[in-house]
Amino acid sequence: MNKLIYIVEDDTAIKELESYALMNSEFCVEGFERGRELFDALNKKIPALILLDIMLPDEDGIHILKKLRATTPYKDIPVIMVTAKTTEIDAVKGLDMGADDYITKPFGVMELVSRVKAVLRRTQKAEKEQIFVYKNIVIDEAQHKVFVDDEEVELTYKEYEVLKLLIINKGIVLTRDKIMEAIWGYDFEQGNRTVDVHIQSLRKKIKTAGNHIKTIRNVGYKVGD
Repeated sequence: MNKLIYIVEDDTAIKELESYALMNSEFCVEGFERGRELFDALNKKIPALILLDIMLPDEDGIHILKKLRATTPYKDIPVIMVTAKTTEIDAVKGLDMGADDYITKPFGVMELVSRVKAVLRRTQKAEKEQIFVYKNIVIDEAQHKVFVDDEEVELTYKEYEVLKLLIINKGIVLTRDKIMEAIWGYDFEQGNRTVDVHIQSLRKKIKTAGNHIKTIRNVGYKVGD
């Protein structure tokens, strides 16, 4: 099945050029002029990649990118920012916020297609490597799923992130403050209690595998010896 590319571009001529180039390279393409149209489409189908113009009516591409990266179902979609030379600094800002690449207008169709294929190759390779294993626990990052003894376990988003953090850092003691900062992005007075509650719930849900999560008294938690 041909990969689907979403194009967000309000200039009809540029959008048609991008669509033509990508369809000639055997991609499926859907185009939108505004961010709200993109999010309506994302609710129905997730594309392989988004080409996102920075200068758009109603909502600029930087703000759209920020929303994408903050929304769990969309946060890992590869994004290439498209910018005019005069707004190239915004494209660099986009890279800092999680864009995968940017391309400056005017551009050639061969350059566009090459950039798209390069980003897809990088992200597909990363997806293959997103399996984390510790003994009978398997985390499939691409599917956002956890398996214990080959059976899927339902976790909340934060429980999933805590378990992944512990397994990635297996053998290392993580303080409660460090877990709080990594998962919640900030620390606060009741943070230790928040971490403890999530660990307690996580242990129950992963059943016998919960024994792999060790409590280091007065310090924090770790997975492994």
